[in-house]
Amino acid sequence: MPSERQHRREIARFGKMLYDRGYVAAMDGNLSVRLDEDRILATPTSMSKGFLRPADMVIVDYEGHLLAGRHNVSSEIAMHLLIYKLRPDIHGIVHAHPPTATGFAAAGIALNKPLVCEVVIGLGSIPLARYGTPGTPELSETLEPLIPQYDAILMSNHGVVAYADTLHNAYMKMETVEHFAQIALVTHLLGRQQPLEGQDLEKLLLARGKYQGSHSLAPMPLACGITADSHRNRLEHSATSRLDDTNQPEASFRGRARAKN
Repeated sequence: MPSERQHRREIARFGKMLYDRGYVAAMDGNLSVRLDEDRILATPTSMSKGFLRPADMVIVDYEGHLLAGRHNVSSEIAMHLLIYKLRPDIHGIVHAHPPTATGFAAAGIALNKPLVCEVVIGLGSIPLARYGTPGTPELSETLEPLIPQYDAILMSNHGVVAYADTLHNAYMKMETVEHFAQIALVTHLLGRQQPLEGQDLEKLLLARGKYQGSHSLAPMPLACGITADSHRNRLEHSATSRLDDTNQPEASFRGRARAKN
């Protein structure tokens, strides 16, 4: 298991990668890692992600209170806390504003068509959450219904949040979202899309669990040859398997919540 020092370095490294790739500008975006059952390591507010040092990170509890660090906590920490609460399997979160994907979010267009096989396997579908003011409970309310099933979400007129079992995989999901958005944009410009369907889509859905780092339960728009019942049965089977694996962390989280109340 990586040490806190390693996590600090990793957040700084991926923050710089976001900045260098143009996924964030100025002081936009935030990243976090679940350290343990009581603490979260996160980027501070009002600092460029391209110039962060490991010592700049802050540690907060699951209520968002600052436990350690020289800087203030981001106003968007509530979004991270909600994801960690609803998804005990998640240990890393990346929020950014990659231009093409954010353009789709600003246009009110979800990335939910099965156009690229790697995206079907890795993310399934990328939904669009309705607008919620950043740093307010509104944002959490718009995300809450989507977080349990999806691993990346477009936020209307805002940006993208991606999360995974590690910060590394969360960053990779962010790259996948932006790359897919660029491909989808080209299909829009060409005026034609050719979504996967039938047996081709069926095979990809069944192959999800065989690929390392791919644990998405996200449903796809049903295509020709796939019945709603068979699709739902596969999702329920996968959900049961994952909940069995994560039941203990979730029970622990709920126990802490009751104790604090």
